[in-house]
Amino acid sequence: KTVLSRVPDALPALIKAYSVQDKARNVGSAWDKKEDGWEKVREELAELEVELNRGDEEKSTAEFGDFLFSLINAGCLYHLNPENALEYTNQKFIRRFNYLEEKTIQQGINLKDMTLEEMDAIWDEAKKKGL
Repeated sequence: KTVLSRVPDALPALIKAYSVQDKARNVGSAWDKKEDGWEKVREELAELEVELNRGDEEKSTAEFGDFLFSLINAGCLYHLNPENALEYTNQKFIRRFNYLEEKTIQQGINLKDMTLEEMDAIWDEAKKKGL
């Protein structure tokens, strides 16, 4: 069997990317310095921005995938599990958005009628409350 043949096809893409990179790293396919991982992230982000500005959806999608893959790889260098990190952020976002929504309901304001700046002010309140 090959190194990557043990990665199940049925895994969700985020977990698969982490697993692929973990298996490759275990046989020596990794940067010597963590800074090199961040350089790759910056490179992929620049390529993504070029394609987004060109408006090519297919190439933009491919570059977005490359950017995410490189970001997951950079996190792996620090032994950070991207699934855990993303779920942590999902829950944090939900708590803060719920706070924003509750606050606006109390004030009789419709979210659609607010500016982003007004929403950000309430969002910052949520952050200060540790949500």
